[in-house]
Amino acid sequence: EKMAAMKILTSSGLFLAFCALGLLTMAICTDYWYETDARRHRERCKNYANKRSDPGYIYISNHNLPLRMPPPREGPGGLPRAKRTLPAPGSAIESHCSRQFNSTISGLWRKCHRQGFDQETEELISKGILQRCTSVKYHYTSSTLPRNLPINITKTIRQDEWHALHLRRMTAGFIGMAVSIILFGWIIGVLGCCKQHDLMQYVAGLLFLMGGTCCIISLCTCVAGINFDLSRYPRHMYGLPEDISHGYGWSMFCAWGGLGLTLLAGFLCTLAPSLNTPHTMVQKPRQENGTV
Repeated sequence: EKMAAMKILTSSGLFLAFCALGLLTMAICTDYWYETDARRHRERCKNYANKRSDPGYIYISNHNLPLRMPPPREGPGGLPRAKRTLPAPGSAIESHCSRQFNSTISGLWRKCHRQGFDQETEELISKGILQRCTSVKYHYTSSTLPRNLPINITKTIRQDEWHALHLRRMTAGFIGMAVSIILFGWIIGVLGCCKQHDLMQYVAGLLFLMGGTCCIISLCTCVAGINFDLSRYPRHMYGLPEDISHGYGWSMFCAWGGLGLTLLAGFLCTLAPSLNTPHTMVQKPRQENGTV
C-alpha cells in the first residue's frame, strides 16, 4: 500500500509539473501580461474637442468665481500671503488629451495595439503607417528619451530608464531559469520513476521548489516594474489618466497558475520518498566473555 501511495504521489507531482511547464510556456509566448483600455478616454477627449470647436461654447475660468473675493490673509510679519491660483476646469483635460493614449497589450517581448479598440489606429495600421506590435527593448537606448527638457529632468528620466530596464531583465531572466529548472527536474523525476530510485524523485521535488522560487522572483519583479512605470517622474509624461482602465491579463494569471502547480508538484515529489519504509537492520547478538 505504501509503495502504491508513493507512486501515486510521484506521478501526480510529475503531472502537475508538466501542466506548470505548459502554463509557463504559454505565458512566456503570449503578450497578455498587462492590458490598457483607452476607449473611454479617447471618447471623452473627442467630445471635449468638439465642444471647444463649437462657436456657441462659452468658457468661464475659475479665476472669475466667486464674484466676491475674500480678503487676503496676512502671513508672518504682516505681509499678505501669495494667492493660490486654481487650475482652470479644462486644464486637466487638455493636459491629458495632449498625449496620445492607445489601448495596448504588453508581454515580455512585444507591446501591441489591441485589435478592434481604436478605429483611427486600425486605419493607420491597415495603411502601413503604424506597426501593430513593437518589440520590448532589453538594452539601453538614449533615443527613447524626450528632448527639449531641463538637465535635471533628463537625468532623472535616464536613471529611471536604467531601473526599469533592470526590472525587465530580471523578469525575463528568472522566468527563463524557472522553466529550465522545472524541465530538468521533470526529466529527473521521470527517470526516477522508471528506475524506482527514491533519491532521484526527491531531487526532482527540490528542483521543482527551486524553479517555483525563481518564478516568484520573476512575477514579483514584473509587478514591481509595471508599478514603477506608472509612478515615474514626471507624472504627466508617464502616468495614466483615471479614465483609462488597466490591469493584468490572462498571461499573467497563467504564470501565477504555473507557479502554484510547480510548488504543489515539488511538495508531492519530496513527500513521496518518505513513505518508503527503510529496511530494518538485523543486529547480531554481542559475544559475551568466554561464550560464542
